[in-house]
Amino acid sequence: MSLATTGVPNLDWTDPECPVARALDLVGDRWSLLVIRDAMDGARSFTEFQRRTGIARNILSDRLRRLVAHGLLAQRAAPSGRRQEYVLTDAGHDLFAVVLTLRQWGERHAFAPGEAHSVLVDRHGAPVPEIAPTGSDGTLLDTDTTHVRKSR
Repeated sequence: MSLATTGVPNLDWTDPECPVARALDLVGDRWSLLVIRDAMDGARSFTEFQRRTGIARNILSDRLRRLVAHGLLAQRAAPSGRRQEYVLTDAGHDLFAVVLTLRQWGERHAFAPGEAHSVLVDRHGAPVPEIAPTGSDGTLLDTDTTHVRKSR
């Protein structure tokens, strides 16, 4: 089910016909993607998100509220029953490839050669391989081998 059909509050879309623009309208600010990143890494509570990101309480409250309203996170009772926790929805989980691709871009372009940085590893401890989009025939895709087909 798409976010468009799950009761997302009516947004003033930046570019209503562009999927990239709509995605950025939903998660395109710095803090939203960092909250999603930390949820993917196991953060569940307000306190955990704040500690990991250093985000101000008022901004974190706003981002969590928006991510829940847009169907990327859901709130549920924590196992203790004393607090609420935030968990990724299916739409939130679907951002994994986006966060991974952004991470890999950052590894290539945001660090000096040899500069230390975190590494995403699989369950066996091996670094996650580079994502490389391919076409239906298996060839690598890039800006020279793709184009946007307008819907109208």
